[in-house]
Amino acid sequence: MAGSSHGHTPAAWTGVTIAFIGFCVAGAFMVMDQPVGFWAGMVVVLLGGVVGAIMRMMGLGQPKDLHQPHAMTGDREPARAEG
Repeated sequence: MAGSSHGHTPAAWTGVTIAFIGFCVAGAFMVMDQPVGFWAGMVVVLLGGVVGAIMRMMGLGQPKDLHQPHAMTGDREPARAEG
């Protein structure tokens, strides 16, 4: 995947970093037997996905037409039926 620049965007780095922090928080509170802290960490994990998706919609992610497998096979988007 390194050859296709998969995930090398600000949206990907930000989303994964936030999710990783949430994972660490949830893990720490799970070991401390604190359910509220665990679920707060899980909310942060989900927030990472939401932030990454919003940043991608803002143009900070990799455009689909530049994704290498699509460029190699020639399939961009499925053809739409007219009628």
